[in-house]
Amino acid sequence: MLEIENKISKVAFSTDKFLNSYLREKSFKPTLLSAIKYGLFSGGKKFRSFVIKNTAKIFNLNENEIIKVGAAVECMHSYSLIHDDLPSMDNDDIRRGKPSAHKVFGESTAILAGNSLLTLSFEILGSDILRLKKNIKSDLIFSLAESAGYKGIAGGQYLDLAYERKKVGKNKIIDMQNKKTGKLMGFCCEAAAIIANKNKDRKFLRDIGVDIGLLFQITDDLLDIYGDKGKTGKPTKQDLKKGKATLIREIGVNKTIEFAYALSDKIIRILKKKYGTKANDLIGSVEFLLTRDR
Repeated sequence: MLEIENKISKVAFSTDKFLNSYLREKSFKPTLLSAIKYGLFSGGKKFRSFVIKNTAKIFNLNENEIIKVGAAVECMHSYSLIHDDLPSMDNDDIRRGKPSAHKVFGESTAILAGNSLLTLSFEILGSDILRLKKNIKSDLIFSLAESAGYKGIAGGQYLDLAYERKKVGKNKIIDMQNKKTGKLMGFCCEAAAIIANKNKDRKFLRDIGVDIGLLFQITDDLLDIYGDKGKTGKPTKQDLKKGKATLIREIGVNKTIEFAYALSDKIIRILKKKYGTKANDLIGSVEFLLTRDR
């Protein structure tokens, strides 16, 4: 457990180092830049970057370029969190143990910081600093856009809000969580195949990533019940309070845990069959989700 957490921390450090350097060269209004950095460097695990790196190991890809793609994903993820916390969305005042961006900078600046991070993700992928062929960059940008828009994060957040305090079936909940969390994780796995020019692997890895994202969301929902708020960095038992549609609410805690272990076993079995030992690091990422405490 400690070993993999150290590996995650190293990826987070490299990702933050790149982003700090990249932002240092940009010109923003000081307050807006502060809000952007507040959302981006808020102490998150950068687990999505970790997944990208571990998937890239399957194809022995250049780590320097992978870190840059991970940085783009972290911009996208941070944008979604800033907007999710807004009063018109989930209305959360605490994020990762600190006041949410809108509580510190005001709603309008938080919205603009989120918008800036959204566009920064595509800026990084399209920039000369990412030393990849133009057709590969184009595929990365298109795939990331799909994972972020109405088919992904935005659509999932819409359903998350629409389903509050309503009776929602298991399949609809899974579809919502696949959009809100799974699609971006799907990009994290597909990106490696795009960069490696392994078109036949793209759908396979995208689907694996969506399942990893679903597993991540399920363990996040379980942490909302059983987690230590000192470690999770946010108040617990909020899903029940807000009437969120979760698998826990629909099928109960025990069946949700069984579902999570079955999903993990499926992901690991498929990865081993397809890639053998080349997938060991990605498999380690999956196993970590079942033991994480934040």
